[in-house]
Amino acid sequence: MSEIRNLVVDLAAVRDAAQPPRGIELASPAAADERTLAWIDDTFGGWWSSEAYAGESIVALRDGAPVGFATIDPKGLQFSWLRGLAREPGVGIFGPFGVAPEERNLGVGRALLARALTALRERGYARALIPAVGDDRLVHYYRECADATVAERFERTGLLKSAPRTLILASGNGGNFQAVLDAARSGKLPLEIVGLISNNRRAYAIERARAGGVPACVVDWDRQAESRAEYDARLLDAARSQSPSLVLLLGWMHLLAEPFVCAFPEMLNLHPAFLPLDPRRDAVALPDGTQTAAFRGPRAVRDALAASSNWVGATLHRVTAQTDRGPVMARKPLRVEPGEDEDHLMERVHAIEHRLVVAGITRWLYESRP
Repeated sequence: MSEIRNLVVDLAAVRDAAQPPRGIELASPAAADERTLAWIDDTFGGWWSSEAYAGESIVALRDGAPVGFATIDPKGLQFSWLRGLAREPGVGIFGPFGVAPEERNLGVGRALLARALTALRERGYARALIPAVGDDRLVHYYRECADATVAERFERTGLLKSAPRTLILASGNGGNFQAVLDAARSGKLPLEIVGLISNNRRAYAIERARAGGVPACVVDWDRQAESRAEYDARLLDAARSQSPSLVLLLGWMHLLAEPFVCAFPEMLNLHPAFLPLDPRRDAVALPDGTQTAAFRGPRAVRDALAASSNWVGATLHRVTAQTDRGPVMARKPLRVEPGEDEDHLMERVHAIEHRLVVAGITRWLYESRP
C-alpha cells in the first residue's frame, strides 16, 4: 500500500485498561530490558527495537518471557511522519506495538493497547498519535478498540528522500550489493547507485556491478609500495570523485581512516553480528535471556563459533570513528544450529543480511530530512 496514515485517539474517552488473559502479566511502563529488545528484533524484524529503546514499554510476559509489547512516549525519533501532529502540545506517541503470532486473538493486544493509552493519559497527554499505519486492517483494529480516527495521510514516496547518490564499497562476493541493487532497480529503494569501489581485484562484487551497469573501480593496496596514509588518501579521493550523499559498506574489509569517516557523515555499515543498541556495551542480550559478546571486528561469525555462542546475527549501523559502534539502524539475531560449521552458518547470515540491509536503508530514507 502506497499510503500510510497517522491515527489519533482522544485519551479522555479511553476506557479503563482491559485485563490481560489468564497467564499473562503486564509489566508497568519502563525502559525495555535488553532481552525484550532482542525478542522484538527476532519476532518482528525491522527497526522496532530502536523505537522501543527510545521510549518506555509495557511488556506482556508469559512465564517470565516476553510475548507482546507496546511502546509509549519515545523521544528523539526523526521519522518524517512525526513532523506534524506529533509535535503539537498535548500529543503523546503510541507504538510500536506487537504481539507474538501464537498469542494473537487471545486478548493480549487489546490489553496492551488499553494499558498503554491509559498510561499516556496519566502522563497528562490529551491525545495519542498512532503513527505510520499502512494496513487497512490495522486502521479498523484501532478504530474498533480505541475509537481512533485518521488525522494525517501520507504517500510513502513523498516521505522518502529522493534518490540519493549512493556509493557502495565491497570486498567480496557482493551478495548484499546485489540485494541493494535489485531493490533500487525494482523501485523498493529510491537510490541512485553511482558506483562500486572494491579493494580486491578478485571480488565477485565487481562482476555483479558490471552486469548491473554500475561503474566499478578497484582501489587496492600494495603494502610494499605504498604507505597506509597514502592508500587511505587515494581511497578518499576515489570516493569523493563520485560525490555521494550515502556511502554503504557491504562486506568492506578495510578499516577506514578518520578523514574518510568525517568526509561522509551519511555512511552505513553492514556487520555480521547482533550488536547491542547501546554502543558502549561489549555484550548483548539475546531473545532466550542469555548473553553473548558483541562480536565486533572482521571475523565476527568465526569469533562467535570459537566462543561457542548459540547466537549470531546481523546489524546495519551508522559508521563512526569507533569501529562497529555507531547507532544501530536495524538488526536481527540468528540462532546457531547444533554442529553447524562456519560456511553453512555464513550462508544463513547472508540470507538475513539481504533483507536487513534493505530494511535499514529504508529507515535511513525515512529519517533523512529533505
